[in-house]
Amino acid sequence: MKIAAYEVRPDEVPVIEGLCKKYGIELVSTGANLDATTVGMAEGADGVTTLGQSTYSNEVLDTLKGYGVQVLASRCVGYNHMNVEYARKLGFKLCNGAYAPNGVAEYTVMSILISIRKFKKALYNTDDNDFTLKGKMGRELRTMTVGVMGTGKIGFTVCKLLSSFGCKILAYDVYQNDAVKEYAEYVDLDTIYAESDVITIHTPLLPSTTGMINKEALSKMKDGVILIDNARGELVDIDAIIEGMETEKIGAMYMDAFPGETGIIHVPHNEDIVKTEGMPWFKLKYLRSFVNFVHTPHMAFFTEEAAEQMAECGVNSIYEVLTEGKSSHEIPQ
Repeated sequence: MKIAAYEVRPDEVPVIEGLCKKYGIELVSTGANLDATTVGMAEGADGVTTLGQSTYSNEVLDTLKGYGVQVLASRCVGYNHMNVEYARKLGFKLCNGAYAPNGVAEYTVMSILISIRKFKKALYNTDDNDFTLKGKMGRELRTMTVGVMGTGKIGFTVCKLLSSFGCKILAYDVYQNDAVKEYAEYVDLDTIYAESDVITIHTPLLPSTTGMINKEALSKMKDGVILIDNARGELVDIDAIIEGMETEKIGAMYMDAFPGETGIIHVPHNEDIVKTEGMPWFKLKYLRSFVNFVHTPHMAFFTEEAAEQMAECGVNSIYEVLTEGKSSHEIPQ
């Protein structure tokens, strides 16, 4: 059995190498993304594992099929990058990663607190020796209403954590979870928009959710609403977000993800000119100039615990499919 591992971070190396040694798996690995220029490394492999920045184009998938690859395993939870429909047409078994929701949920609560306490302005001003209180008055969560869009494992955990702050919690999901009702009240989207002081997004990226936070949605929200997107950048219409920031319809925004971020995040650009096809880099740069806009490089998931679990999934899911014919990490049809 042979596995080709792409986008391997230094922290993943001992986990992936250790599991492959344990199972007697031949391993080839690289820190580079899977794409048309690197796909050759997978020749002769039975399974391929990547993170979320690799390119699963039709061309790449055709090549992998020709190499005899049987299993494609994303080590991250999201799999919108995997060209699922075409991959399934070719007969690949598809798996995704899994990890405890606590890291992202805790990061979300931090994002909310940073936003309502105007931490970015406080930090920047203090670094510039401006020790005044001007423009730094915040809010207390206990007096606010928080809308949680998406109550899967992460959204549910966010609700539980927020409950200790005493805020009112509204929730929305196509599939309601009775356990969530202990902490939050399920309402429709329009009620989330109309009544929430803070809205945090935890929905999967699907055709139906792409760009769901758009101009129309923003028009239904409170003036000065605080938005948190630690899920996928493509869930928001970035032009509508820019207009909302400019008009102060949005009081603050925290984004750990950004549309078209592939090629930008997780690599240094401090000594080069950022040029990535399809990436609205100038829009991100413009938004980052707002004192009430915070952007981080898709790191909400990045804890020691979650990183180890993700790396394990990348190897275990391939091994399970090839030895048992199935894996608990298979992406549902």
